[in-house]
Amino acid sequence: MSVVVEGRCHGHRLAYSSRPTMSDDRVVLKRKITLLNGVALIVGTIIGSGIFVSPTGVLIYAKSIGLSLIVWAVSGVFSTIGALCYAELGTSITRSGGDYAYILEAFGDLPAFLRLWVALLIIRPTTQAIVALSFGEYALKPFFPNCSPPKSAVSLLAAASLCFLTAINCISVRWAMAIQNIFTTAKLLALVSIILGGMVHICLGNTSYLAEPWKGGDTDLASCMVSLSMALFSGLFAYGGWNYLNFVTEELKDPYRNLPKAIWIAMPIVTIIYVLANLAYFAVITPQEMLQSPAVAVTFGDRIFGSLSWSVPIFVALSTFGGVNGILFTSGRLLLIGSQVGHLPKIFSYISVKQLTPIPSLIFMGGSSIVMVCWSDVYILINYFSQVLWFSVGACIAALLYLRWARPDLPRPIKVHLSLPIIFLLCCAFLVITSTISEPMNTVIAFFITTSGVPIYYLFVKTEKRSLFVERTMRGLTIWLQKLLDVIPQENLIDNL
Repeated sequence: MSVVVEGRCHGHRLAYSSRPTMSDDRVVLKRKITLLNGVALIVGTIIGSGIFVSPTGVLIYAKSIGLSLIVWAVSGVFSTIGALCYAELGTSITRSGGDYAYILEAFGDLPAFLRLWVALLIIRPTTQAIVALSFGEYALKPFFPNCSPPKSAVSLLAAASLCFLTAINCISVRWAMAIQNIFTTAKLLALVSIILGGMVHICLGNTSYLAEPWKGGDTDLASCMVSLSMALFSGLFAYGGWNYLNFVTEELKDPYRNLPKAIWIAMPIVTIIYVLANLAYFAVITPQEMLQSPAVAVTFGDRIFGSLSWSVPIFVALSTFGGVNGILFTSGRLLLIGSQVGHLPKIFSYISVKQLTPIPSLIFMGGSSIVMVCWSDVYILINYFSQVLWFSVGACIAALLYLRWARPDLPRPIKVHLSLPIIFLLCCAFLVITSTISEPMNTVIAFFITTSGVPIYYLFVKTEKRSLFVERTMRGLTIWLQKLLDVIPQENLIDNL
């Protein structure tokens, strides 16, 4: 039985257990993520349902096959540059937390808290919910070949998947990484099958759909630039997740070596697969059919795989299942770091004594995603935060440049050429400005939801004085949850604060 006591570290009150621990058996997050796990985490998080279900977002704006393929390739190169810049940030600021940790280091509390506020309020739970709903939809599709599965059944299966994966992540990091490896392999096999099917189709001389790759595109330069920018925005959204390995840097084995290696291995794999998969789609399906198809991969499978076409929805389900696992794994670490800094209740910074996993954070993220699954308008929320996402990514690159100037002596095991962050930052600004002009109302709504965190920050985070009732309630709740979940603060947190 652990005895709960209170401690103070640099002004932060921390509850911890008096259970004795040996110096070689500290209660901390262990470095269990290997290079292979890191590659699987990046690939598995990036490749979700989008490449299977609806790669039409790029085509809508690009309007031609040729420009669409260029956009997919450029988006991959652009994401790789961003990932390399994040590799410098991740090896010079070695704590987990990704964007939140870098903005905190460079620009201070309030900007970092607002990034955390938006991520935890909307971005992470809604993203997890949407991918889980996609899993439910396609896992049930073989049982409803001629119609859409019932929404209630889809929601129940999505919630069940979130519960299962939350439990797995709470029990063991190795189990979570094993799931990531298995389902990443499955989705790669599915995409390789699609690519091979398309290449065989082309080799048999079926190239009529590719005969005029620039047909339908804009001829006016100004219109072409606008179309290109919006197509890039859609393409880059499909590459979302390239920075997720930075959220778990503290658990990555030999991060100075494995972080950039994982990026160099994973990003070319994803880029090549995305370009070739789209080429296969265009060889079999006309652009008009692609725009009208609710699930491009299913339409492709019906034409190429014949009696085996039922396998395509299964592979989509496997892909989305692995995507949910990757997002949930990194989301729990984001919550943990925010709590360690003092921006969230301190119970979220506690880890399991036995499993050495951030159980409170994982349960909260899994539970909030289940709530979003039950909300029918969850898809609408994502539209409001595309600008916020790219603004925060741009802020991280600005943090890299600022830290180069303000803290030149900061250890940088990886240091990218200065031109890369400058080019990437300019492109981020271009994307944010373009999307703001094209969808101003979404920007306004995103701005107000983001700034709603300002009063929360000053009322509950910044203030030094809280009512005695609130203090006693939070302390009692923290101790009760600590005993219930058998969790304590990381020892390295108490040592280093």
